[in-house]
Amino acid sequence: MLSPLVAGVDGSAESLAAAEWAAREAVRRERALRLLHARNWHPRQGEIANAAERHLARRILRRAEERVLAACPDVRLYDEQVEGPATAALLKAAEDAELLVLGSRGLSGFTGFLVGSVALGVVAKATRPVVLVRAGEEAGNEHLRADEGTASGHTGNRDVVLGIDVNDPCDEVLDFGFETARLRHARLRVLHAWHAPNPFTLGPGEVGLVSEPQRAEEWLGFLSAVLHERRDKYPDVEVLETVVEDKASNALLRAATGAGLLVVGHRLTERPTVPRTGLVTHAVIHHVGCPVAVVPHF
Repeated sequence: MLSPLVAGVDGSAESLAAAEWAAREAVRRERALRLLHARNWHPRQGEIANAAERHLARRILRRAEERVLAACPDVRLYDEQVEGPATAALLKAAEDAELLVLGSRGLSGFTGFLVGSVALGVVAKATRPVVLVRAGEEAGNEHLRADEGTASGHTGNRDVVLGIDVNDPCDEVLDFGFETARLRHARLRVLHAWHAPNPFTLGPGEVGLVSEPQRAEEWLGFLSAVLHERRDKYPDVEVLETVVEDKASNALLRAATGAGLLVVGHRLTERPTVPRTGLVTHAVIHHVGCPVAVVPHF
């Protein structure tokens, strides 16, 4: 059985937008969608209070179901209530999911399931891709069907932007970006950000006095080499390769303006330290205006 997509719902506008986004993505990927609500449960508050929590959870799930089916009637849908805490419930659900999709308020912070450390904990610890969706992201061109492509393979669907580091490319992130663009019949814009060397960063024998266009051309050659295998594997995906001299977070935020999805990687650590999202991932999930997919890798 294929792994489902999981959408965390809490009744907020952001979580409803995430559920609708997840439904369209589930249809694209020919997967089922599981709506998940983590409800509070306290052994000391009594059966009446716990029954009220279950009733509220049922109402939240029913509302999400109605929203999803109205927008995407073809999705295979089921739902589940689980007992909190929310971070643990979401991480457990993500283990068996194709994707975990959650609502986000972006710059204003997170809501519902995603409150401060909970949000960062989910993204930092999840071993499967996590997509964060803001309210309103169910609009745009998400309604376009996979069979609406043109002969050129580019439908006008909003681009998928993929940020990678050519010094440390990751197969999981590359595969996710190319496959997502293929399913959407969208152009894939692959971005690498670089910095000009200085006397303190130059290595032995390195040439630091080359012109900026020469350095940019060299980085573009490295990027093309990294993407060569995927271009052969995904011949129908239109790829735009871009290198820019800037901080990675700044470059990604600019590139994601008007995009359908931004894809970034997140390196997991095997050391028993406090999980972190990394500076670039932290910046984009708080400030980007489009849905963002965080793909974990080792």
